[in-house]
Amino acid sequence: MERSGRSKTGADFLQLDPAEAPPGGLADWLTDRLRTAISTGHLPVGTRLPATRTLATDLGISRGVVTESYQRLTEDGHITARGRAGTVVVGPPVSTSTTTGRSRLRIRPRPPHAPTDDSGTGDTSCPSADLFDAGLEIFDTLRAAPARIDLTPGVPDLAAFPRAAWLRGERAVLSDLESASFGYGDPAGTPALRRAVANWLARNRGIAADPDDLIIVAGVAQAIGLVAQVLAQRGVHEIAVEDPGSLGSRQHLQNWGMQTPPVPVDDRGLQVDVLRESAASVVMVTPAHHFPTGVVLDGERRRELIQWAADGGLIIEDDYDAEHRYDRPPVPALRAMLAEHVIYAGSISKLLAPSLRIGWMLAPPQYKDELIGRKRLADLGNAALPQLTLAHLMESGELERHLRVLRRRHRVRRDAMVTAIHNYLPTATIHGAAAGLHLTITFDDPTDDVELAASALARGVKTHPLSWHSQLPHAPGLVLGYAARTPTEITEAIATIAEAGSVPKNRAQRV
Repeated sequence: MERSGRSKTGADFLQLDPAEAPPGGLADWLTDRLRTAISTGHLPVGTRLPATRTLATDLGISRGVVTESYQRLTEDGHITARGRAGTVVVGPPVSTSTTTGRSRLRIRPRPPHAPTDDSGTGDTSCPSADLFDAGLEIFDTLRAAPARIDLTPGVPDLAAFPRAAWLRGERAVLSDLESASFGYGDPAGTPALRRAVANWLARNRGIAADPDDLIIVAGVAQAIGLVAQVLAQRGVHEIAVEDPGSLGSRQHLQNWGMQTPPVPVDDRGLQVDVLRESAASVVMVTPAHHFPTGVVLDGERRRELIQWAADGGLIIEDDYDAEHRYDRPPVPALRAMLAEHVIYAGSISKLLAPSLRIGWMLAPPQYKDELIGRKRLADLGNAALPQLTLAHLMESGELERHLRVLRRRHRVRRDAMVTAIHNYLPTATIHGAAAGLHLTITFDDPTDDVELAASALARGVKTHPLSWHSQLPHAPGLVLGYAARTPTEITEAIATIAEAGSVPKNRAQRV
């Protein structure tokens, strides 16, 4: 017993003893103890933490202290609340060997037509380099490559998937679902999801759409393929694309026989004057948040592009990352301004999870029936149950609540990456920090970004070289996803990239 007559407090859980905390620092102490336990593996992924009230009682401290500590760890991505399942650990153990120094650039451009490693005469300093020279299977190959920290762009915080809300929605749907609904349905999608998506687009993207005009697809990738097939049938064999621009989108178009002439993108977006000078009658754009640079198509360029379409062009609008904005107001979709000349595509992949394979498209009337026909032949339509569950989340407000949570969490991670780049890659120029799930950095010196990405992967960090996404000459760089990683992991990853190469010591710029 203490002299005061009170029993000494403490908990069996991690042998926590609040007497160790400095005066006024209980929340910091508890957060550090829990974070360390997660990092060392004493709290493995999937561990359920004590309820805030229970732990507070065991420790003899205010419940507010425990709640604040859990909130900090939630924002870091180490834990998440799962309703009745409680609060569980979702952040993997993080290596504590983060490099703190800065190194000078070792990786230089490969000479033209340099021999590959398997020739016996090429550079063998980076055994992963061949992986980054893969063809159509490039993304599958990279996805399968082991890495300690994965900064692949385009992936949301999968640990934050609203499992409890999804299960509630699924139960609600199943309780009312008629037996006939388990049969083959409309290949254009369930009426419930088309209504929900129409309402979502009206609220969030300024698009007035009749639910009957929507086509539910297996993500934007399938939308691109369906459009390419329909246009090819009409004699169109060329779709202009942004440059830099998504390698994945370009591969999908080329898979259906489309040529993809590049149109350069600058800090104001697509250079419409170059598009006008080309022979292309169709262009694919990401105007709300360009991939990979993060540029938003400015007002003047929007007007120029709309006029180009009004003069007979067709725009394929990939509304990439439009919902994930942090430091700028939303911009309306092009589809909201010129419906008759825009094929619009969006998906749930960046909001919930790519594995759901649910997206949507809106097309001018002259293309609608052909697109539905192609969708029918492709797969007879998306699975109905996930469509109905997603419709429930959209209509109940759960999806918007989830988006608000994601924005707060992603902003913290974005800021951690910006800080780490300033500290470890100080001359890199940062692009696209105002929105999205990734940052792009470019270097002024002649770095070989493929070799740099390969060298980073050899050290356990996975990312995309910017040159993957460029057909025209462009500054070297990296595309760095941050949404799925904790701030601690992000800092370690950027330090590792700096170790893999080197960067001169002027301050990083941010655009």
